[in-house]
Amino acid sequence: MKQKITDKFLSLYGEGGTMYASAGRINLIGEHTDYNGGYVFPGAIDKGIMAMVKVNGTDKVRAFSLDYNEACEFGLNEEDKPSKAWACYLFGVCRETIKRGGKVKGFDTVFAGDVPLGAGLSSSAALESTFAFAVNEEFGNNIDKFELAKIGQSTEHNYCGVNCGIMDQFASCFGKKGSLIRLNCKTLEYKYFPFNPEGYRLVLVDSCVKHELASSAYNKRRASCENAAAAIKKNHPEIDCLSDCKRIWLDEVRGEIPEEDFLRAEYVIGEVQRVLDVCDALERGDYETVGELMYQTHFGLSRLYEVSCEELDFLNKLARKYDVTGSRVMGGGFGGCTINLVKDELYDAFIAAAKEQFAAKFGHEPKIYDVVISDGARKL
Repeated sequence: MKQKITDKFLSLYGEGGTMYASAGRINLIGEHTDYNGGYVFPGAIDKGIMAMVKVNGTDKVRAFSLDYNEACEFGLNEEDKPSKAWACYLFGVCRETIKRGGKVKGFDTVFAGDVPLGAGLSSSAALESTFAFAVNEEFGNNIDKFELAKIGQSTEHNYCGVNCGIMDQFASCFGKKGSLIRLNCKTLEYKYFPFNPEGYRLVLVDSCVKHELASSAYNKRRASCENAAAAIKKNHPEIDCLSDCKRIWLDEVRGEIPEEDFLRAEYVIGEVQRVLDVCDALERGDYETVGELMYQTHFGLSRLYEVSCEELDFLNKLARKYDVTGSRVMGGGFGGCTINLVKDELYDAFIAAAKEQFAAKFGHEPKIYDVVISDGARKL
């Protein structure tokens, strides 16, 4: 990828620039907790976006996407927003940097990525973080990493129409090889935990399906959580969000809220605790407990939060059958991947079975992605 980017850059612009990269991410546990003020537990992975960048002395950005085989040129004022969707990410990063008092002038860039699209690994956050980091370095803005993550998040909100949380951009900016990051989405406090599962592999099994109800169902579940938290707050005014609540407080309001809201809240309160339990287990090097908690999360997402689907439940049951240590749906749900913690000696049998049995039932093979926890945004 590096060579292809360099060759294209030289052919377009005559001389080389500086290479930057950032990563996609997985989330080991802590799903649908972010907008409830709870913990998430992501890590950057060894798949991401790479870009060569060189300041060009003009007020125009000249960009080329190798993956789309398309060029785009745009200015740096608000009215210069490009029409190409991929270019809006670069434009948004430049605009959000300028809004924060950073200096941005014209530059040339060629970029490419190897984050599988549509697998829930956040290729968009990798793209934003690569360019937030590159622009910061090239123009000497000294913006801190937290603000770089927020530049990526604001790009999604203001230029790409996605009202996302901070987790994806945070993981892309703060990722560290061999470590996962516990992030408190309410306070933005974070802590690194070692993740070196010797004798195990982390693998994503991508169902290659995405069911349509994802966005409307997401909004509905978010409303359920807010409703449950509001009911609890009447008795416990000190709480700010659902993640502050104790399970016993939820029982107090069971008769006052719809059963559906109760089940959604029950899942979230349990999931916040599971993140903490996984962190404790990792500090002991206890990957068996980590795996069991992943299965508990899948059960909660499937039965209480109801964001799984037939394909993902099938993959999760298959993982149990083949003695996979841990497995769960990763991401928003209704399709996408399961994330699996698999012992080395069981890996081949599990992958072969997943491909064969999934294809027999659903008519196509799942895609398989091995992932290694790696560094986030950086200059190469």
